[in-house]
Amino acid sequence: MRLLICYLIGLVFGVGISISGMANPAKVLNFFDVAGNWDPSLAFVMGGALIVTFIGYRFVLKRPAPTLSETFQLPTRRDLDLPLIGGSAVFGVGWGIAGFCPGGALPALGTGRSEVIIFVVALLVGIIAAKALQSMLNRGSAARI
Repeated sequence: MRLLICYLIGLVFGVGISISGMANPAKVLNFFDVAGNWDPSLAFVMGGALIVTFIGYRFVLKRPAPTLSETFQLPTRRDLDLPLIGGSAVFGVGWGIAGFCPGGALPALGTGRSEVIIFVVALLVGIIAAKALQSMLNRGSAARI
């Protein structure tokens, strides 16, 4: 049952990304082109998502627990550290260069376009490399203690 619900949530997200045009890298890149062919639609999509999330959190967090888990998995840290800032910067630069973010690229895989496949492969390689680097750094700091 949990797998089916996760699938349906992903399906709704993917359909929303596709309908809004955010799976099209040209539409995203035009949002960043404020001096040229600027397209504000990404701001409306993000604003709509923020409003829905804001309202949704108000209802959901009043429940004693989520439907498919024992507890809510909410972030507890509020500080800004180098990995957060660096990761955000890399994400933003990659999004500005490629016109894809992971949320828009995964539904776009269905198009079979080579640039989407290359992006997703590079994304997976980056995730694996980041985990390997983090593991090496953690082993290095543990060895010094």
